[in-house]
Amino acid sequence: MTLPKVSVVTVCYNSDKLLQKTITNVLRQNYENLEYIIIDGASTDSTAQVIDSFRSRLTTVVSEPDSGIYDAMNKGVRLATGEWVIFMNAGDGFAADDVLQRVFAEERAADVVYGDVVKRGVIRKAEAPHNSHRMFFCHQSALTRTACLREYPFDIRHRMSADFKLFKQLILAGKRFLQLNFPIADFDVTGVSNSLRSAGLKDNIRVISEVDNLKERMRLLPRLYFVYFMCRLRGR
Repeated sequence: MTLPKVSVVTVCYNSDKLLQKTITNVLRQNYENLEYIIIDGASTDSTAQVIDSFRSRLTTVVSEPDSGIYDAMNKGVRLATGEWVIFMNAGDGFAADDVLQRVFAEERAADVVYGDVVKRGVIRKAEAPHNSHRMFFCHQSALTRTACLREYPFDIRHRMSADFKLFKQLILAGKRFLQLNFPIADFDVTGVSNSLRSAGLKDNIRVISEVDNLKERMRLLPRLYFVYFMCRLRGR
């Protein structure tokens, strides 16, 4: 079986130490058909020097101003030449050196393949595919067909929840989701989405209001509003 080409995309901005950790992790993957794309938002720290130290092993590097993380991720998709894309942003990494080998040990008849995630050393289980009020897996633990990411690019109007909107659109469009029962990514818990939870929930409310039909909005929004207001009360 010919292994499909995988494009790993890392977006970063002023995160030199975290970027070095991620690049080192990605380059340890024992997967022969991989390209590695770095999208840097014109960092002003030593990110450029970190990238230069790995330059010979990177496929594509872009360093220029962008309109935020999802704009940078869209750039990565446009540059990808692989059949599949996975986003491994600065600070994140694969859960093991053989993850991609395990994912594609057999042909995957799906549009999105995802698994569990490791946070603070603990495996967090993904859920079965369903339309939800939140992400039911971590996007760093998902491989998505490049064609789907081009059909449904990240909506950069959503500063916190463009990934939630993308995967919700794919679910509602009938794209095939396949859940794997092992960890794909080790997720950096210091990112914006973790430190500004109430803002992320508020953006999720906007996404549901835009994408879901009335019946689904009535099912999903009451619970989401409750979680949002509880976070606000707790100052999160």
